[in-house]
Amino acid sequence: MLEHFRRPRNRGALDSPNAEAEGANPLCGDRLRVQLRVERGAVAEARFTADACAICVASASVLTEQIRGMSVCGAAEIGADWLYRALDGEPPSARRKCALLPLETLGRALADARKAEQ
Repeated sequence: MLEHFRRPRNRGALDSPNAEAEGANPLCGDRLRVQLRVERGAVAEARFTADACAICVASASVLTEQIRGMSVCGAAEIGADWLYRALDGEPPSARRKCALLPLETLGRALADARKAEQ
């Protein structure tokens, strides 16, 4: 987790996204935007911007790294259990929302991508 916080992958705005979503955690102040470029039903590019804690940034980094090249349906199937394993363990209960905010925001961006394809 620390590696993805210190050197986050895919951080920064995406030129010409065709799907995106924003999320916030009012309890700790995390704010996040996930942007995707989906081509022929697959995630060609995924990036995020965030003003967030270490857990949220690491989670967004891990997720955007994982979904590149995946089908939209496959990316939508990623769940909390996978994310916790990728982060080397489940965070304390008070910080789970921090870890899950990128996953929830990604889910909304993928739903946006599905609508665009129809």
